Amino acid sequence: MNNLKIEYRSLDELIPYANNARTHSDAQVAQIAASIAEFGFVNPVLVDEDGVLIAGHGRLMAARQLGMERVPSIQISHLSEAQRKALVIADNRIALNAGWDEELLKLELETLDDLDFDLDLLGFDPSEIDDLLFAEDEAEEPEEEAIPEVPEEPISKPGDVWICGNHRVLCGDATIYNKKKKLMD
Repeated sequence: MNNLKIEYRSLDELIPYANNARTHSDAQVAQIAASIAEFGFVNPVLVDEDGVLIAGHGRLMAARQLGMERVPSIQISHLSEAQRKALVIADNRIALNAGWDEELLKLELETLDDLDFDLDLLGFDPSEIDDLLFAEDEAEEPEEEAIPEVPEEPISKPGDVWICGNHRVLCGDATIYNKKKKLMD
């Protein structure tokens, strides 16, 4: 692999890859733009020798939205055509395969919230943040209730009617008319 170096390029020099299958909603581009405004353009776009984007289509759209004239880029010239096409997909897809340690994420969110950092800049929906910050600890299993031993002599006997609130429960066969009548009386 070549030594990679960052080069600032004019937005006009950068050409979106025509077959980029990744889509970016207006809301997501706005999130990227807010992130760039807060943290700076800290993740350079990747381009081939002709300035065609390999990675960073959403960042380029956000840079345009912010009125930027130049962005950091890294030229990737050691890949074959097939590898470049594959990297366009892999760069997006592999990141989706990651997960979260929700305990650590919750701790970081709490710390950022305590520091009055705008949690909206993190890319989560507000409901996701609420779920993470205020969810009950599901790791704790509820204690199992002790099941009493079955008595040798049953408490209920056929024909008994139990009153449970507004309900009546018959110990017996409700398909037999006399039993059903007793239940309904």
